Amino acid sequence: MTASVLAVVGARPNFVKAAPVISALEQIHGISVRVLHTGQHYDRALSGGFIDRLGMRQPDVNLGVGSGTHAQQTAGVITGVEAALVETPADLVVVAGDVNSTMAAALAATKLGISIAHIESGLRSRDWSMPEEVNRVVTDHVSQVLLCTSEDAVANLAREGISGDGVRLVGNTMIDSLFRLLEGVDRAAVLARNAVEPGNFILVTLHRPALVDDPKLLRPTMEVLAELAESVPVVFPAHPRTTARLEDTGYSGWGKVMLAEPMDYTDFIGLEAEARLVITDSGGVQEETTVLGVPCLTYRTTTERPITIELGTNELVGLDPNALRSAAERVLVADPPAEPPRIPLWDGEAGWRAAEAIDALLTD
Repeated sequence: MTASVLAVVGARPNFVKAAPVISALEQIHGISVRVLHTGQHYDRALSGGFIDRLGMRQPDVNLGVGSGTHAQQTAGVITGVEAALVETPADLVVVAGDVNSTMAAALAATKLGISIAHIESGLRSRDWSMPEEVNRVVTDHVSQVLLCTSEDAVANLAREGISGDGVRLVGNTMIDSLFRLLEGVDRAAVLARNAVEPGNFILVTLHRPALVDDPKLLRPTMEVLAELAESVPVVFPAHPRTTARLEDTGYSGWGKVMLAEPMDYTDFIGLEAEARLVITDSGGVQEETTVLGVPCLTYRTTTERPITIELGTNELVGLDPNALRSAAERVLVADPPAEPPRIPLWDGEAGWRAAEAIDALLTD
């Protein structure tokens, strides 16, 4: 008897996290997998062979939900996923990460009595001003298979009363995709396109509302980046939200900071792997820099990935331009890490372990 699985993805990070699990599930006898893309984000980087390079096929269904308020996106995904499951029933729904599509798909499935597997369960920032925190907690509490990246995630779930055989420590599936994609990146070409040399530039990615929606914080932060750019190149592929807020400040020049359009994911990780320092407010970048052995400064007051600080190359500096300046200057004069740190189960095989955990539920 064949078990049917619907894998739901909603944005580029979902594809990166879910692809290794989907690929592994498709190789397990007795499991049939369909892929639904909610279309929460239109991302040009999902075209041009990116999905193929991840080792997964194109989605079977695309809801085309698009942008909108959090409520509009959530409602659109719930309605669309419910309709897809009614038309083609599934025994289990797989969701990944913490975007609106993740929570919405999980809610649609649970209302229909369908089991849910959550990739990247148990991450907690304890910052309820972040929509992602709400999405994580809700999704975990309606899931039956909770696939955790690290021991601290397992501990977080236990504190919320979630434990037992459904909680599985499988490792970080995003790192599976990172390793796979980096093999095909022409790093020299990426560096040349951005006019930088290996180990001699800072890569920046900042987009969260706590920073970009506060002009009293955004402008002095950019001034710090401009100061750093006087001594080492600073490449800043800016999220459209960030670009718009920078324009709102009424100031168009930020010294030698190289503001760029959003990058193809493979170009970004090619730069990331060769950077001297990465400054970010992203979650996934904290993990990527850790396994790449690249120093990372997280420009936030909290992180849901504390293992990247405890065992990795990440440092939480808060939302303070002066603290950012001091930390960056300290990193730039220090010796780079001799080799990437090792985090248990971040080994490129997490997708297989996740698929085996899902298979165990389906065959129980």
